[in-house]
Amino acid sequence: MSAPRIYLAGPMVFYPDPEAVFAQMKAICLSFGMEGVSPLENQIGLEGLAPDRALLERIVRADMGLMDTLDGGLFCLDGFRRSPEMDAGTAFEVGHMRALRKPIAGWTRDPRHYTAKVADHFKVSSLPLTAASRGATGGTSGTTREPDGMLVHSEGCLQNAMIDLGIATSGGLVFSDPDWEIAFSDAAGHLVRRFRA
Repeated sequence: MSAPRIYLAGPMVFYPDPEAVFAQMKAICLSFGMEGVSPLENQIGLEGLAPDRALLERIVRADMGLMDTLDGGLFCLDGFRRSPEMDAGTAFEVGHMRALRKPIAGWTRDPRHYTAKVADHFKVSSLPLTAASRGATGGTSGTTREPDGMLVHSEGCLQNAMIDLGIATSGGLVFSDPDWEIAFSDAAGHLVRRFRA
């Protein structure tokens, strides 16, 4: 069997030097007998073009086309732009690979549950959460509301439940460790075991 080809997704594409991080990820994948594939590999020839809607559409189409050809994915669920929420583009990619029924796993450097991430985010702004009333109208899947009244949910998950449990219900897991290489390696190890099963 040829080495499974794995999509490497996350906000790393926006780093000042994404190639260096992807090289580390690819080396870890290789140590597990998998081939890591960066989204940047399907964007060759797009460098230097004006950052307009036309370029963005080409990138989106290239990324979706690449995911369609790969065997599975490893997704970074770290908060994005100082937010408790992960990168929305990566969340879309989780859904895309999940819909394709390909093996996926997630990883994050932040071991806090999603609800703690949200609470800490608002503490920095000196805006406290409030208790959500049992039996009140609106969502009932959480015990607190943020300053705008939105329910804080996904207790016990490392990211929004649609991501964390979306991965879990596909047979994948989400791993966390403050050292990203450990978290990523744990997710890669889990993924390769799924291919071997």
